[in-house]
Amino acid sequence: MTATLADIVIRPLALADSVEELTALLHRAYKRLADMGFNYTAVNQSVETTRERIEGCDCFIATLDNRICGTVNLDLRGRDDPPWVAGRKDCAYASQLAVEPTLRKLGLGAKLMDIAESRAREAGFAFCVGDTSERADYLIAFYTGRGYEIVDHVQWEGKSYRSVVLAKKLA
Repeated sequence: MTATLADIVIRPLALADSVEELTALLHRAYKRLADMGFNYTAVNQSVETTRERIEGCDCFIATLDNRICGTVNLDLRGRDDPPWVAGRKDCAYASQLAVEPTLRKLGLGAKLMDIAESRAREAGFAFCVGDTSERADYLIAFYTGRGYEIVDHVQWEGKSYRSVVLAKKLA
């Protein structure tokens, strides 16, 4: 049987969920970007780094047959970087969007972003913001197709690529 979006449950990450399993999903999902020469943190981050990146954030996971198959992280605390976001109190920051490679093209990434954007809107934020490599054309197309606009560029320390910062005005 082929999985459909209706077979997948999306919910907040729970204490009982395996951060090891979440980290393994990030590695699988970001392998495509690693193969393109991009050294995203999620390509090979440790379990401890996953814990650090989700701490204090709203982390949502998608599960299929009780296995983690997707995720997105949403930071509602405010950030000091990138420059477009620094000092602003109206920006929620989405990161670590990942979908199991065998489940791509189902609309799961879009559904995860719908949930992140809805949570940001409910929390009173005016913008949902994220970033990706300026050379990751398929990701830029995904985000701009959702109403995000490129608002800045940033060179993250230690990264082999320059990123675009994308923002979506939340209605």
